[in-house]
Amino acid sequence: MTSPQGPAPGPPAGPAAPTLAFVESPVQLLNVLEWAYRTAARDCGAPAPGAEPPALFAGVPRQPERRDITPLAGDLLVVVLAPHDPMTRGQLRRMAELARDQGHRVRWEEARGGPGAPLSTVGSLAGPLRGARRVVVGDPFSRYVQLLLTLTRARELVVVDDGTATLEFVAQLTRGERLVRWHRRSALGARGLLFAPVAASARRKLTPNNRRSVEVFTSMPVEPPPGVTVTANDFAWTRATYGPPRLTRGTDLVGTSLVETGVVDPGRYLDAVAALARTHGATRYFAHRRESADKLRRIAAAVGLEIVRPELPLELVARRGPIGRTVLSFPSTVVHTLPLALAGTGVSVAVCDIDPTWLTEHASPRAEGFLAAVTGTARDVRRLSRIPVPAVRVAEGTP
Repeated sequence: MTSPQGPAPGPPAGPAAPTLAFVESPVQLLNVLEWAYRTAARDCGAPAPGAEPPALFAGVPRQPERRDITPLAGDLLVVVLAPHDPMTRGQLRRMAELARDQGHRVRWEEARGGPGAPLSTVGSLAGPLRGARRVVVGDPFSRYVQLLLTLTRARELVVVDDGTATLEFVAQLTRGERLVRWHRRSALGARGLLFAPVAASARRKLTPNNRRSVEVFTSMPVEPPPGVTVTANDFAWTRATYGPPRLTRGTDLVGTSLVETGVVDPGRYLDAVAALARTHGATRYFAHRRESADKLRRIAAAVGLEIVRPELPLELVARRGPIGRTVLSFPSTVVHTLPLALAGTGVSVAVCDIDPTWLTEHASPRAEGFLAAVTGTARDVRRLSRIPVPAVRVAEGTP
């Protein structure tokens, strides 16, 4: 197998496509595949096999379904704007293989490969962008994506889930605010000030008008601004392709990158993991792709959990199995997506709130409210009481 450090293998991308999709993470690429599956079925006038259990989306606001969108017709080009992180690159390579297996073309761009890479990448994509009738993006907060959006003339823009960030994106779009990730403080640095006109232009592009439609394809409960179409992502492709999984008798715990993003104190997080494992009998820890190797070593040594580093997004790993009958998580994307991907399998998903005392002094003022909203809006999950971590304390010096 080619190293995750290298580009994804495959044939050249070929001629320009009427639908371009830009992704920077494995989850974004998974959700592009889900969107393509749903859109192909809709364009053919047929329901997608494995349609969602209606109860999971009860009460979620919907715009009337559009019928004037460009037919997909298999003419989709997925452009991977490759990141630096080795784990992310490895998962993206695997997802790129799955996309090619579905008949989609994939173009791997070393968009961060050196000082001249951004200019080269944008220049090479300018032509395809101007010719695309529809553009799909996975991360509207990405400066790379925002820059590319300024070049497009597409009449249809689609935003697919990049996890819980979709909640903040829709809220900021509704309020007419500039796009800022929830875990970052709002003050603009020097680079942010220089980039502000591009970001403002991208936000205008993501606002529908009489020349351009905007669709949000999401598994999150969102109430979009007027004119934005919401399409439910119920993971129909995942459920139609994989599973049902074999269930183990154990309990699995899902990791989070809240420590790596500076939101949660490392010691508090380790204590909470230890308390959850002890209370609920967890035996495996599914690591987030951004979790540091040092933190995972400490979890394995101090808590005794088996560390699993998935090669694919957790929704696919869980659907393929084996997976525990109970899956524990902190507030994260999976409390919204796993109940959909695992619908009908008998797996129970439980979520443990983040106690405000776990937050670092550097955490954004919005962090507490955002994390509470992630948990509070999750459907078909079991809420766990907050963990009294001071009574557990994992030693800071644990190797």
